[in-house]
Amino acid sequence: MNDHPANPVGTGDGTRAVRAGLPEPVKNEPTLPGPVFAAHFHLPGEVSGPYAYGRDDNPTWTLLESAIGELEAPDREDVRTLVFASGMAAISAVLFSQLRAGDAVVLPSDGYQVLPLVRAQLEAYGIEVRTAPTAGDAQLDALDGARLLWIESPSNPGLDVCDIRRLADAAHARGALVAVDNTLATPLGQRPLELGADFSVASGTKQLTGHGDVLLGYVSGRDGEAMDAVRRWRKIVGAISGPMEAWLAHRSIATLQLRVERQNATALALAGALRDRPEITGLRHPGLPDDPAHPTAARQMRRFGCVLSFTLPSRTHAERFLRALRLVEDATSFGGVRSTAERRGRWGGDPVPEGFVRMSVGAEDPADLIADVLRALDAAAD
Repeated sequence: MNDHPANPVGTGDGTRAVRAGLPEPVKNEPTLPGPVFAAHFHLPGEVSGPYAYGRDDNPTWTLLESAIGELEAPDREDVRTLVFASGMAAISAVLFSQLRAGDAVVLPSDGYQVLPLVRAQLEAYGIEVRTAPTAGDAQLDALDGARLLWIESPSNPGLDVCDIRRLADAAHARGALVAVDNTLATPLGQRPLELGADFSVASGTKQLTGHGDVLLGYVSGRDGEAMDAVRRWRKIVGAISGPMEAWLAHRSIATLQLRVERQNATALALAGALRDRPEITGLRHPGLPDDPAHPTAARQMRRFGCVLSFTLPSRTHAERFLRALRLVEDATSFGGVRSTAERRGRWGGDPVPEGFVRMSVGAEDPADLIADVLRALDAAAD
């Protein structure tokens, strides 16, 4: 349903993003067809053809799935992509379709804050859950006998990085499948399937769509029984994207390379401007040459992301800083064209200090954004 055609040799990221998933042009029709709203399709006689019922497939999904597949694995025709209602729907589809009672799964101990809820549900189903930090490839020590390794690199919110190829090779040698949460990197920053992963999973809510107005998730994986199981799980639970959300996501992908380049460059510039601030500790961005994650990130990432994190002396100090910002919204999520920041500890579930701030850099003019952040830091210190 969503096999993607081979791209011309030498196709760059910008060209690929602009053209990804577009159908053959039809005279007097739009380049990107509008969303198809359909619960059912005309289906006389025997069941045949790609579209029968709206929980199973939709032409708007098909184009989006093709587009994402072209970004995640541009040179592979054996990769399939499925879109979901949210990033958590995609994560859940992989975990719960691949694991059975008695299996063991290795999760990051420093991953997305909803993973502890996932852990509790997995354990309720009789699945053994092991955890280890992302940094230092610590998950290697928990692989023996595991059915699935779940990697989050860079990790959210700590921005640690692990060697995906090393972990994937070790997991496969032990008979385990490998899934990588690629949300922070995006397919333009990192291609997990090329690094040996079996699944690349992401929340399309974040930088993939980039406007803070769409909830979406996806799974890209090698064709075969594993992806058939993911597809079956989507059918069973009905965690499907609406056609309007899918169309908005596809429309947004056309500007992905432009947004990623601008946001990544500004994030690195902002991180550099914060290095000498005395009130900041624990500044993290994989693109900083002295960041602990940089050597590994430089080997496997093509771009380093739009998110940085740091710690201010206290909760009240961080809250003063956030209130003083003018160009940065105090909001959760990341990857949008408008910069956001939050004191991550307000949610609970993340093992971070009370003054820990996660900041997502948007598409504002770099000089304006940096000036606003430095001014807010000055104001918070008073």
